[in-house]
Amino acid sequence: MSSVSPIQIPSRLPLLLTHEGVLLPGSTMRTSVDSARNLQLVRSRLLKGTSLQSTILGVIPNTPDPASDAQDLPPLHRIGTAALAVQVVGSNWPKPHYTLLITGLCRFQIIQVVKEKPYPVAEVEQLDRLEEFPNTCKTREELGELSEQFYKYAVQILDAVSLEERFKMTIPLLVRQIEGLKLLQKTRKHKQDDDKRVIAIRPMRRITHVPGALADEDEDEDNDDIVMLEKKIRTSSMPEQAHKVCVKEIKRLKKMPQSMPEYALTRNYLELMVELPWNKSTTDRLDIRAARVLLDNDHYAMEKLKKRVLEYLAVRQLKNNLKGPILCFVGPPGVGKTSVGRSVAKTLGREFHRIALGGVCDQSDIRGHRRTYVGSMPGRIINGLKTVGVNNPVFLLDEVDKLGKSLQGDPAAALLEVLDPEQNHNFTDHYLNVAFDLSQVLFIATANTTASIPPALLDRMEIIQVPGYTQEEKIEIAHRHLIPKQLEQHGLTPQQIQIPQVTTLDIITRYTREAGVRSLDRKLGAICRAVAVKVAEGQHREAKLDRPDVAEGEGCKEHLLEDGKSDPVSDTTDLALPPEMPILIDFHALKDILGPPMYEMEVSERLSQPGVAIGLAWTPLGGEIMFVEASRMDGEGQLTLTGQLGNVMKESAHLAISWLRSNAKKYHLTNASGSFDLLENTDIHLHFPAGAVTKDGPSAGVTIATCLASLFSGRLVRSDVAMTGEITLRGLVLPVGGIKDKALAAHRAGLKRVIIPQRNEKDLEEIPANVRQDLSFITASCLDEVLNAAFDGGFTVKARPGLLNSKL
Repeated sequence: MSSVSPIQIPSRLPLLLTHEGVLLPGSTMRTSVDSARNLQLVRSRLLKGTSLQSTILGVIPNTPDPASDAQDLPPLHRIGTAALAVQVVGSNWPKPHYTLLITGLCRFQIIQVVKEKPYPVAEVEQLDRLEEFPNTCKTREELGELSEQFYKYAVQILDAVSLEERFKMTIPLLVRQIEGLKLLQKTRKHKQDDDKRVIAIRPMRRITHVPGALADEDEDEDNDDIVMLEKKIRTSSMPEQAHKVCVKEIKRLKKMPQSMPEYALTRNYLELMVELPWNKSTTDRLDIRAARVLLDNDHYAMEKLKKRVLEYLAVRQLKNNLKGPILCFVGPPGVGKTSVGRSVAKTLGREFHRIALGGVCDQSDIRGHRRTYVGSMPGRIINGLKTVGVNNPVFLLDEVDKLGKSLQGDPAAALLEVLDPEQNHNFTDHYLNVAFDLSQVLFIATANTTASIPPALLDRMEIIQVPGYTQEEKIEIAHRHLIPKQLEQHGLTPQQIQIPQVTTLDIITRYTREAGVRSLDRKLGAICRAVAVKVAEGQHREAKLDRPDVAEGEGCKEHLLEDGKSDPVSDTTDLALPPEMPILIDFHALKDILGPPMYEMEVSERLSQPGVAIGLAWTPLGGEIMFVEASRMDGEGQLTLTGQLGNVMKESAHLAISWLRSNAKKYHLTNASGSFDLLENTDIHLHFPAGAVTKDGPSAGVTIATCLASLFSGRLVRSDVAMTGEITLRGLVLPVGGIKDKALAAHRAGLKRVIIPQRNEKDLEEIPANVRQDLSFITASCLDEVLNAAFDGGFTVKARPGLLNSKL
């Protein structure tokens, strides 16, 4: 007898009904639990139980796919196996279920079912002892792995309590299994002989087609592709380090079965390596005169930008191995930053590739994924080089200021290596895992603002400002580029439509307000569509007039109105003729097509009372004019600010009111009660219209001070003056940025005088000559000079009549 005590199971066992197989004593099985009864058993017995007895279950084999969720308990098999639950794994997808790992202990016989809900519980009688036959455990475990076709035999073995009966049932099954293994071994031997024969006659199969050998031919083609891939690796001009990696990978590929997932990954990697342009490049077109003509034809204005491109061409002509510059075009939308990059590539005779970075928040988009990940791929830089096929293209990194950041890393940090001329000659993509030389690539980045670009990335790029266009420049761009493009897109010719320059000016000033020309382009497209309708209707009427079967006074019963609508004519009239060509677009046609003007000049109306001044603001969309309004009322000396102002503008407002209070006697500024304390029993409300737009920045100080000075003095600010600049508590005017964009905004609004800080006088050189001629720029170093320039006759210290007498 064994020294191990026999296993004793409880007299009552919860029953687990399973249809996935038969559990025999001594064997282990995984079973899925998804029926209502079995789920209740697991939750109540296994998950909440704490004793060893609670982990012992009665496993009853059931017919496949039983109706276990039915209300009635199905018929139970008489013999079952007591099992120990070793592991419980749960999941909620796609529906709640558990997976149990159970080990059979011994047989039992059901005496009586004492409980059916929520799960069945039965009184049982133990039939055998596991330790009595220790040598049979291995056999039982092997029998537990029988396939479904031996299900009924397994149930019979489970019912056999006597060891002799079990042997009689299992020996025939084992003999049958042995015969099957011998047959399988013999089949494999024949397959190996056939494979050897296929290898021996492979050269013949390239000539003669063998029916039924399609799989072998596919394998031959794969082997031929590997041979060609190996040849490409040997003849490629890749660096030595990359060549060593490819030779190593091709050796591994030859030893891999094609069914392995890594086979396809390795093959894709090698194909990418041989397709990359390691030493393939294009020859630059270094004719500077031709380049100048090409740039002037493609783009009007943008002198600073075109000058920088020509400088690069000149140096490139003198030095062949010049590294590619890292340029960044910064300007409002619609000014042509992206199209300039395409023109630069065309001028140099290089390939062009655009990479959109807006919204990218994964550093793997730049540096690629490591090949250990499923679905790994190279980054956009390496993929772009593969697309263009040369190692010296022009790469346009569009919207570099709109990069994101997430848990997957910071793509802006990944660009540091790409855009560093001292490092990008050894750029390593995570997918390639070998260095690639990017020093010959000409990188051009575009952005609307530099405020959101990290300082480290901004330091690696050469910033070239691309400001907005003046009205004259927009007119030239429209007639040189936009109108011809729209006519071609809409199938029109200059003989069918004419848009005079005065009409273009009306569109620019009354229907658009932008730094670029995108809205202007859309308005021109709307005009062309309306004219296309007229032309099409005219051709239809001409076709009816030419028909011989149309009698005089019949056929078309409509005539064109001025607004493009049709009016049926009841009486018989002459057939309406098509509109005369070309169709001239004037202001009345604009109103019919585009509707009433969207932007009317309201400057004089807004400045018709004291307490209003015009400031100049810079936005990523270009410069804009900004009204500042102030009012006062009886109160407790509070200052209210509205218009969604940022903290900087709020501080500017407090500085302005503090300076005016300290200089109230100097300028004889009083509140409603005549006191020099401007906030005594007085509340002040400052408002910046367009309250839905958030406003902030250090350039509104002089405007707020002028607005408050107008309010307390009762004098009107000049309606043709705008200003910009920050102030100090002592009244000094500090320099600000965006002078050119702000001046263009004042010019678009029809203003005549612009007050700027004296230290910004150097920025006037960037303003176009025609704008400088139309505007009068006043430089100021302190608020005294600002106030004198903002009011007619200056802002003198003389008191208003009767003011001092009333005070005395």
